[in-house]
Amino acid sequence: MRSSLTSAAASSAAPAPDAVGLLAIGEALIDILTTDFVGDLSQVTTLQAVAGGSPANLCRFVQQCGGTARLVAAVGQDGLGEILVRSLEAAGLSTEYIHQLPDRATSIIVVGRSRATPSFIPYRSADRHLPPINPTLITQAALVHTTAFALSRQPAQDHILEALATAHDLGRPVSIDWNYAAPIWRRSDNAPDVWQRLLAYEPLLKVSLDDVARFGGVPATAEAAKEFLHNVPARVLCLTCGAEGVWYRSYHEPWQHQVAPPVEVLDATGAGDAFWAGFLTHWMQQTPTADCVQQGISTAARRLQGQLA
Repeated sequence: MRSSLTSAAASSAAPAPDAVGLLAIGEALIDILTTDFVGDLSQVTTLQAVAGGSPANLCRFVQQCGGTARLVAAVGQDGLGEILVRSLEAAGLSTEYIHQLPDRATSIIVVGRSRATPSFIPYRSADRHLPPINPTLITQAALVHTTAFALSRQPAQDHILEALATAHDLGRPVSIDWNYAAPIWRRSDNAPDVWQRLLAYEPLLKVSLDDVARFGGVPATAEAAKEFLHNVPARVLCLTCGAEGVWYRSYHEPWQHQVAPPVEVLDATGAGDAFWAGFLTHWMQQTPTADCVQQGISTAARRLQGQLA
């Protein structure tokens, strides 16, 4: 059933006076990182726990880029959940809409520290039990964001899709990080159906070469990925290619490319979130798309070099 806020009369409603820029809906979880660089997780010797989750990372980075952000997420009513709440507070983010669920454990992801795409193993509970989203939060937002990870399990999937439908009907742009990985979706892989529903909103869409290769079953090359994405009706589409830079386009305009500067990579974890934070912060300021991409690349470089936490 659709919210009453999604009426046609509300479709052009302006953000409320107390609006925030970015409303991110999705996972806040604990990254269990290897302390050393590893080729795969069979090489693990020691681990450390840090606050993570793509939407949570994005909100922190948006704040550091000078924007405003609010996070809606679900964690356990446990010690790991407390770590996440404290980390968000320390970043200057509100925790009012971080649901601490008494009957669910905080989700964790074991991540291999890497200079390329990290390998990971998910252990999920609280994040996939995100409650329905308060429609008032959507009226107060300039942009509503989520991830493929957050959309991959029920009941969170239905609640997030309902929120995105409300955002679209209110005229709020929708942002998607399609960070697809088959093991995240496993039991009920309706990812293609969800993907098509998201495209109906003409989102701002970020995908990496690895995301497209995993989701589309195509080679992890820019040419193959661009061919797969050829007819995607995105408001803006950014294809991140690591050290090879970013390919991007608006609607059905020709692809354009920006190079990534050479940097000493201390840690690639969260670099994609940093890119999108830099991009979206400037996009919400009505900066030209090419400049948004450049800001995203600069922000990702800061993360890769350990200058953004």
